Amino acid sequence: MAAVETCYTSCGCNRTPHCVDWGKNGLVCFGACRSVALCKPEFPSSVIATLAGHKGRVESVQWIRKPNSEAEDELISASADCSAIVWQNQGCGTKFEATATLKGHSATVTMATGIYVLGGLPDCMRTLVATTSADSSVRVWQRTARDEEFQMLQSISFGSGFALCLEWVLLPDISKPLLACGCDDTRVHLFVEDDTQFSVVHQLWGHEDWIRDLSVTIDDTGDVLLASCAQDCYIRVWRISRRHLVAGAASTERSIDELLQGEEIKLKETVFSFLQKGEHISYAVTLESVMQGHENWIYSIQWEPEISKGGGRHQPMCLLSASMDKTVIIWRPDPEMGVWIEKVRVGDVGGNSLGFYGGVFSPDGQSILAYGYQGAFQMWRQQTDTTLCVPVVTSGGHFGPLQDLVWQPDTGQFVLTVSVDQTARLHSYWTAEDDRQSAWHEIARPQIHGYDLQCITMIDKFSFACGADEKVVRVFKAPVNFIDNFRRLCSTDMEKDMCDKQYYEGLPEGASVPALGLSNKAIYLEQVATQDKELYGAGDLRPQLNPQYSEAYFAPLQLSEPPTEGDLLQNTLWPEIQKLYGHGFEIFALACHPNGTVLASACKASKTEHAAVILWDVVTWKSVCHLEAHSLTVTRLAFSHSGDELLSVSRDRTWSLFRHRPSEAAESEPLYTRVAFTDKKSSLHTRIIWTCAWSHDDHYFVTVSRDKKAIIWGRGPQGGAACLGDYRACSMPLDLGDSVTAVDFAPVLCNNCYLLAFGLDGGEVVLYKWISEQPQTTSSWTKCVRLEQSEAHHLTVKQLRFRPQLGTLGDRKEEGSEVSEQCHLQLASCGMDHALKIYTVHLDKL
Repeated sequence: MAAVETCYTSCGCNRTPHCVDWGKNGLVCFGACRSVALCKPEFPSSVIATLAGHKGRVESVQWIRKPNSEAEDELISASADCSAIVWQNQGCGTKFEATATLKGHSATVTMATGIYVLGGLPDCMRTLVATTSADSSVRVWQRTARDEEFQMLQSISFGSGFALCLEWVLLPDISKPLLACGCDDTRVHLFVEDDTQFSVVHQLWGHEDWIRDLSVTIDDTGDVLLASCAQDCYIRVWRISRRHLVAGAASTERSIDELLQGEEIKLKETVFSFLQKGEHISYAVTLESVMQGHENWIYSIQWEPEISKGGGRHQPMCLLSASMDKTVIIWRPDPEMGVWIEKVRVGDVGGNSLGFYGGVFSPDGQSILAYGYQGAFQMWRQQTDTTLCVPVVTSGGHFGPLQDLVWQPDTGQFVLTVSVDQTARLHSYWTAEDDRQSAWHEIARPQIHGYDLQCITMIDKFSFACGADEKVVRVFKAPVNFIDNFRRLCSTDMEKDMCDKQYYEGLPEGASVPALGLSNKAIYLEQVATQDKELYGAGDLRPQLNPQYSEAYFAPLQLSEPPTEGDLLQNTLWPEIQKLYGHGFEIFALACHPNGTVLASACKASKTEHAAVILWDVVTWKSVCHLEAHSLTVTRLAFSHSGDELLSVSRDRTWSLFRHRPSEAAESEPLYTRVAFTDKKSSLHTRIIWTCAWSHDDHYFVTVSRDKKAIIWGRGPQGGAACLGDYRACSMPLDLGDSVTAVDFAPVLCNNCYLLAFGLDGGEVVLYKWISEQPQTTSSWTKCVRLEQSEAHHLTVKQLRFRPQLGTLGDRKEEGSEVSEQCHLQLASCGMDHALKIYTVHLDKL
């Protein structure tokens, strides 16, 4: 067992086509910022690994399919860094490593696809990979054996046009690879290998706009079926059949007028030929079907995977399409009418989403997984013996950089995160009846805003304040419906957590955002009017809104499993209870007194008057104090655990410490007064101080900076600069080798040492132990664990927070156990890579 293990990863999918694939191995791979995430979509649904290697956004991912429907062990990803990477399973679970990086394009690689081709020897299998780029070229790469390197075979230029999608297929009987390219010229270009080069043999006409996706399969008769979808909102299915033509034979095509009575009308077919070992091989192409049902661009098309039937393989005649019209459709041919019709239509209703970029079948064809513009996954499973598809729970996360996170105070029953994607999300551990299904999930989405969210702090167990790229601090409080569902899903004893039962009194049932609004408006349950009793029943309840906002989007939920994406968008909002005005620029930092009585806020600033910290009375929501100490933006605020001190750090490279007025002091005195600070001479940091944190006993605090240093401060003997008061640097500066952007103290000592977690600009997370008895020596620091990008983040770590309570959330043994018996902590981290990660830290392994 490792000292630090990842127990939860939450991230959304990139907003690009071809960015999700579901393999026969049961794993879903998808692009998440600059990494490839691997997910098990079935219960427990979670991201199990992230593969970091690209330097730009991942544009597409795809498993390299094996012959005979074997489980895949290689995948390929394309990126905006002008490269594609082949990832290979190392034979130990979900550990994948980059085995080849394909470089050569001069612009974003928008898609990559691969295929295995049998070589001349029985055990020899070569691999072909095709990549398409915004540089108007398609490149073909070859690997002659699994342990060999990829070599570029050919670069195919499309002039001023682009190939938007690619698909490989092995032509039956002759096992010759055919490459189909869907282009912006509305045509599908077919290329066949001739020796070591690919040459165009045919072009498929018919679409009237850019072709967005292709999917190829081989039906039970041995014909190739090529499905294409385009921005003209149509789907076309082409049949490619082998033809044995006699040289010099006359064409058998006839017009309708030339047909004999009763003779069947056949679709016109086009024949193309190529050489195979000196022999002319001919194939005929016919248009099998044209399907119309979507009302917007179709971004994705996929054939249902092969299944076993009667001891052999059977290809179901079933297509899945996903469109920007917010629908996903399953198409099947009708045996009576002989035409393709839609059998299932699922998707979104309303204005909360913006359509789908893609959809994929599960290996058994019974589930479909779709993802949309907001990076969210939605999954439906077909019920047995029916065509009805029901939504099921799956993983998800933010689709933009995360900026801040916070645990629920005291008990740490959930984590709240905020992001540039303008949402605040609540994550907790779902305790299912079946322990095998229990896992971390997104339980609610308390805020969906119109500005990028920047900071968050908890006020009490079920209320928080949030700051965004606006001048207002917004305060939210959990509604009754959330509390009831949270108790049910997470097996939380609410009466134990909330001793004051009056907390429930007056709480709304839920919240809803009116059209063109930014504020979550409370919705209360009121008794049905007398005239409605006959319709609704006596004593029944229904949501009632303020008459000014007549749209009742909220519907109370009784959840037995985590909410689906539709419910998260609409039915898990928290009502906004207060707006705090006072800052002149965008809110940048928030902190709350441990007892929830005082809220501190700061905004972006380039002058001293704007850099002031405002203190708010949480009862009256009035400003009670302005603390002026910095000349530039305050980057982080932190109250001590006792609440007696407030620490601020700033872009001006200094920190300031404020102390609460004594209890015997007059009410007219300032609530907090500065007692210590650093100036340009006394500050040991030479660059912006990003953040700070207090030790669990409030004896020390730590500051970290872009200068790559971490410094611990505490009370000590006089002798330093006068501005430091009775504080001094208690440690030698720790050089972490990279800009330090996040830090936190563990809530307990580890082997009589303070345990600290540092987040770096490169995405790594490092754990150190610090011995306070040896403060001014380099030996006082001991590195315990370093989590690299594949385990931590691949972009800047924005926040680190230890769970305030010992033990692992969801561990039923935790209740009633002695603290001394608990030897593990949980650490949450979030970063610019769109990911929230929660780790279990085993103290006895450090």
